[in-house]
Amino acid sequence: MDSISSSSFAGLPSLSIQQIAAGQIVVVGAAEASPYFPGKSSHSADAPAVLRQASQAFARQLKQFDFDLGRPLLDESEPCFADIGDISTDPSDANRNRNHIREMFARITAAGARALLLGGDDSVPIPWLWGFEGHGPFTLLQVDAHTDWGDVIQGNAFGYGSPMRRASELPWIDAMVQVGARGLGSGEAWQIADARAWGSQIVTMQDVRRAGIAETVAKIKPGAKVLLAIDCDGLDPAVLPAVNMPTPGGLSYGDVVELMTGVCAKADLCGAAITEYVPRHDDSRLLSGLAAARIGAVALGLMRHL
Repeated sequence: MDSISSSSFAGLPSLSIQQIAAGQIVVVGAAEASPYFPGKSSHSADAPAVLRQASQAFARQLKQFDFDLGRPLLDESEPCFADIGDISTDPSDANRNRNHIREMFARITAAGARALLLGGDDSVPIPWLWGFEGHGPFTLLQVDAHTDWGDVIQGNAFGYGSPMRRASELPWIDAMVQVGARGLGSGEAWQIADARAWGSQIVTMQDVRRAGIAETVAKIKPGAKVLLAIDCDGLDPAVLPAVNMPTPGGLSYGDVVELMTGVCAKADLCGAAITEYVPRHDDSRLLSGLAAARIGAVALGLMRHL
């Protein structure tokens, strides 16, 4: 990659949605979907742009050996990565946002491509998942401090407290593994009971400390088609503090890499989403953004067909 773009993720080539083809892996941003306060921008609305900015720290190193992947992300033989920009969203029109996000991912999936979604708040994964209709069944793997099994919150059934409940209603989601739950904020006891009754396998941070990441990896069926939803507060705030709801004691960066690589050794990563990074809480060096961007880069590499 001789020419580096400072406006795309990690300097990847920029393409339009019309230019993507089968086998490509693209990056796309979405600032928000269904805010709880219509007309008010999401707390993570600037995240797609700032994650691209943070990714410039390693943009010129993508052909170097990547120890998180076990190989370089880029080589000369297969220039399959690109950034297709952001989906148009408007905090005053949630229904339009959801339709635009669903339509974008339906087009990407129908083209035979795969994508890394840069959110945006955690309402964005709801229409993201809608875009995979007709291509399942999928296992949904969530990294999050919270289980997100709320139903209607503040009159909104599609807000950032409800993505896993909405996912459970989709016929093409046939399994769910949730890792990182801890502390408070995951909802009332009936929500956790509903998750378990549906069949979600919740791996708490106590489980991770006792048995390691291998316990989560073991819950993914061999050969499964996996969609990965990472809420940045799933990581320990000692690693990634720039989130809306920091909760001590989460996953390390290494834990997330181990989880992703372990899952991809036995299953197929068909899409990934990173949400809930809050740039205004980051430091001047964008270290939280850098951690999230590196996770995104590893996910891109793992989605690549070898």
